[in-house]
Amino acid sequence: MNITSFGSRVEAYRQRVEAALDRCIPAPGTYPARLHEAMRYSTQGGKRLRALLVYAAGEVLALDPEALDAPACALELIHAYSLVHDDLPSMDDDDLRRGRPTTHKQYDEATAILVGDGLQALAFAVLAREGQHLVAAQRLQMISTLARASGSCGMVGGQAVDLESEQRSLTLAELECLHMHKTGALILASLMLVTQASAFADAGWFNALERYGRLIGLAYQIQDDVLDIEGSSADLGKTAGKDVAAHKSTYPSLMGLDPAKRRAAQLFDEARTALAVFGDRAEPLVWLADHIQGRKH
Repeated sequence: MNITSFGSRVEAYRQRVEAALDRCIPAPGTYPARLHEAMRYSTQGGKRLRALLVYAAGEVLALDPEALDAPACALELIHAYSLVHDDLPSMDDDDLRRGRPTTHKQYDEATAILVGDGLQALAFAVLAREGQHLVAAQRLQMISTLARASGSCGMVGGQAVDLESEQRSLTLAELECLHMHKTGALILASLMLVTQASAFADAGWFNALERYGRLIGLAYQIQDDVLDIEGSSADLGKTAGKDVAAHKSTYPSLMGLDPAKRRAAQLFDEARTALAVFGDRAEPLVWLADHIQGRKH
């Protein structure tokens, strides 16, 4: 494994997934042109965290990046679709995403709905057809994993509960369950898809990556709740203070701001500890935990 820091390769991996996204979305001008233009618009920008988790875990398991382009791309397509739909007036009703007008503001509401539909379908098409290093059984397993993580038992279910929970106070256990579905399921899937792309991941490795994914997913959401209070719209690339304005239950509102920060820090520490089975090979995922913990947006 390369002994240099994963941070030195992050930009190359971001460029790699950007190229994969460019290849898989129908070319500009492809009929229907406006829909495909809007799909491209909706996938541009962002941290590419889920893709980076894929490539980092791939380094830990010594996988060829070419075997990981399809899952990295599929995860980013599902994530982009979820943001487009979350921003709709009937959902979180936001005008700003990744520092630009949300898709329904840049185009229109009906187009935004269709963009989400198109991106979701494309994600599964990518897993089904891309990646010459993956055999059919691996593709099928990965499609099943992504479907569960993004569907009613994962991300979509979490969003449904989130909407149902507005204007009422949740318990910490209820809030944790919500976020393990809405945010955590797709982050966990980023790690699980990599184990399924490997022919050699044993039970110990699988369990370590699964625990890391669960812990990072929850820590990331608690951190988001904190940033919604402390961050600015300019830094976040989306409207700050939305959760407070909507009277949503958040970790700071239930625990207090400083205890929420301490809880997130504890989860990040536990995530790093979960990687002990890999020894020095864990550096890419340790680096990502450090990077995510230090983020400001």
